[in-house]
Amino acid sequence: MSKINLSTWNVEDENFWNQAGKKIAVKNLWISIPALLLAFAVWIMWSIIATKLKEFGFNFGMITPEMSPDEVTAKLKEINSLYYTLPAIAGLAGATLRIPNSFLISLGGGRNVIFVTTLLLLIPAIGVGFALQNVNTSYMTFAIYAALSGFGGGNFSSSMSNISFFFPKRMQGTTLGLNAGIGNLGVGVMQKTIPWVIGFFLFGAIGADGNKIFGEAISGLQNAGWVWVPLLSLAAIAAFFGMNNVITGTPKLPSTIQGISKTLYMIVLGLVGAGVGAYMLIGLQINMWIVLPVVVILTLLLMKFATPGDIKTNLNKQFDIFKNKQTWVMTIIYTMTFGSFIGFSAAFPKLSQDIFVYSNPNDPSYVNPNAPNFLMWVFLGPVIGALIRPVGGWFADKINSGAKVTAISTIAQILATLAVAYFVIQARNSETPEQYWWPFFGFFMILFLTTGIGNGSTFRSIPYIFNKEQAGPVLGWTAAIAAYGAFIIPKVFGQQIENGTPEYALYGFAIYYFVCLVLNWWFYQRPKAEIRNP
Repeated sequence: MSKINLSTWNVEDENFWNQAGKKIAVKNLWISIPALLLAFAVWIMWSIIATKLKEFGFNFGMITPEMSPDEVTAKLKEINSLYYTLPAIAGLAGATLRIPNSFLISLGGGRNVIFVTTLLLLIPAIGVGFALQNVNTSYMTFAIYAALSGFGGGNFSSSMSNISFFFPKRMQGTTLGLNAGIGNLGVGVMQKTIPWVIGFFLFGAIGADGNKIFGEAISGLQNAGWVWVPLLSLAAIAAFFGMNNVITGTPKLPSTIQGISKTLYMIVLGLVGAGVGAYMLIGLQINMWIVLPVVVILTLLLMKFATPGDIKTNLNKQFDIFKNKQTWVMTIIYTMTFGSFIGFSAAFPKLSQDIFVYSNPNDPSYVNPNAPNFLMWVFLGPVIGALIRPVGGWFADKINSGAKVTAISTIAQILATLAVAYFVIQARNSETPEQYWWPFFGFFMILFLTTGIGNGSTFRSIPYIFNKEQAGPVLGWTAAIAAYGAFIIPKVFGQQIENGTPEYALYGFAIYYFVCLVLNWWFYQRPKAEIRNP
C-alpha cells in the first residue's frame, strides 16, 4: 500500500476501519472540507460583487453622454438585469462543470482531482482582482471570469463522490453532511469577508474618467478577488501532499501525471459546454430554458464521444445510472434542496438590494435613505443552510429514514416561500419598504434552514437507494443538476425584478416544491413504494 494510492480499502470491515481506515478517512475529510469551502466562496462571490458593481457605477461602457434621461433609465434597468446575469453565468458554468466532476474520481483519483480543481480556482480569483481595478472593465471580461469561477461549483460533485468512498455506509449521512455543510459555509464566509476586505485600500483603481484613484472605497474593491489567492494556494498544497486515491473509488489507480491529465481533459469538456451556454445566453440572448437542456446534453455527448478509449469504457459503465429511474427521481428532489440553497445564496443579496435599497422601480438611481444595511445580515442565510445540513443528515441517520425528514422540511419550505412572497408584495407597495425587512429576512432564514435540512436528509437516502458502485456517481450527477439552481434562480429573479413582479418567481418555486413533496411520498413513503423510507 503506497502512501498516495491505497490498493486495499474495505471500510465496511470493522477491524480494517478501526486499525487503518478511520485515521486516513478523517485526514482526507479535513483536507477536503476547507478546499470545498474556498471553492464555494469563489463560485458564489458574484452574489456580493454584483451589488458592489451597482454601488460603484460599473456600467460596462453602456451609458453615453448623448443619451436622454429616459434612455439612461431604460439602460440602467437593462444593466441591473446584467448584474443578475453574472452570478447566473457562474451558476451555469459551475453546474455544467459538475457533470464531468461527477465521474472524475473513478478516472483521476480523489487526491489528484481535488488538487487540480482547487488549483484552477486561482485563475478566476486573480482575474477578478485585476478586473475590479478599473470601473471601465467590459461586461464580457466579467462574464468570462464569472464562467471560470464555475470551477468552484464543479468541485462539489467530485468532492462529495470522493468522500463517499472513504467512509462506511452507516456514517454516510453524517460525513457527507459535514463535507457539504461546512464546505457550503464558504458562501456565508465569502458574503461576510468580501464587504470587510474591500475596506482595505491596498491598491489603486481606475475611475470612470480614466484617472487613477487611491485611498477611496473603489480602490479596495479588487480585494474581493485577491483575498482568496493565498488560501487557495495552501489548500492545493494540502491536497497534493495530504490526500489519497483509494481503489474503491478509482479501480485503476493512476500515477499523479495520469490522474492530473485525465482530470484536466474532462474539465475542458465541461468548459466547452459551459462556454457554449454562456454565449447562447449573452451573445445570442436565447431563452434560459432552451440554453439549459442544450448545455447538459452537449456536455454529456462530449463526455461520451470525445474521450479517449480507456476513459470512455469507464464512463460507459458509470452512465448506467441513467437507466435507473431512481436517479431521475432523486435528481428532482435533490435539486429542490441544494438547488434552492445555492440559487437563493446567489440571488439573495441582490434581491435585498433591489427591494429595500433601490426601491423605486420607476427610478433605478433612487436610493432609499432608510434602507437596511442588508450586507450586514445576508451572509446568515447561507451560513444557516450550511450548518444545519449535517444536522439533517445526522437526524436522518438517527430515525433511519432520509425520506421522512425530506417530507417535513419540504412542507416547511413551501410555507416559508409563500411567506417571503407575501412580504415582497408588502414592501413593493409601501412608501416605507424598510418596515418589512425583518419579516422578509426572517422567513428567508427559515427558507435557508429548510433547504439545508432537506439536503442533509437526501445525502442519507442516496447510499440506501443505490449500490456502492452507483452511489458516488449518482451523488455527483444529482449535485450537478441541482447546481443549476445557481443559474436559474438569479436569472428568474432578474427577469421578474425587471418586470416589477419578483413574487411570481417565488410562486413558481413553491409549486415546484409541492411536486417534489408528492414525488418523495409516491416513490419512498407510500405503503406500496419499492424502496420504503430510505
